[in-house]
Amino acid sequence: MALDLTLLTVSGSLRAVSSNGAVLDAVAALAPSHVRVTRFDGLADLPAFNPDLDGEDATPPPAVARWRAAIAGADALVICSPEYAHGVPGALKNALDWLVSGPDVPGLPVAVVNATTRAHIAHASLIETLRTMSATVVEEASVRLPLAPDQRTAEAILADPVASTLLTDALAALLRSAAERPGRVHAPPRPGAS
Repeated sequence: MALDLTLLTVSGSLRAVSSNGAVLDAVAALAPSHVRVTRFDGLADLPAFNPDLDGEDATPPPAVARWRAAIAGADALVICSPEYAHGVPGALKNALDWLVSGPDVPGLPVAVVNATTRAHIAHASLIETLRTMSATVVEEASVRLPLAPDQRTAEAILADPVASTLLTDALAALLRSAAERPGRVHAPPRPGAS
């Protein structure tokens, strides 16, 4: 019997319609029935990271509490992000900064997916950041997809045999890592989480 798993997906793009969002929609469509897929769309709501707001006795801003609760409740994470000026988009890096001092990322299986094969600098940088945070970056699940500019819907991605196979194999590797993670217990919500 398959273990029920929660998969959190996050787009590094804030655009309403993007190839990154389409990739995440395709991931959700490919997920087996025992996997609950939740997309976090609140990166734009997060304030700029400020350690003064994150001390031991501090109550984090509500948007931060929601973000941390989403991570705490996940068995695995898929991040699909564009590359801006050879870097990780600021909103995504800011979101990760809010997680650095917390207990929820170490050991968390993560897939880093890119919607193009041309963006390799930010892809590598994002993997390095996640490893520094002690996330388990699943190599077999971290792929760069050879999407054409017009493949901006999940349907177009799923209809492409190369892209859909890459995503199917990546998702399978990520879910294996999540299912094999020893002693996974969802952390209690942090103070201020709703």
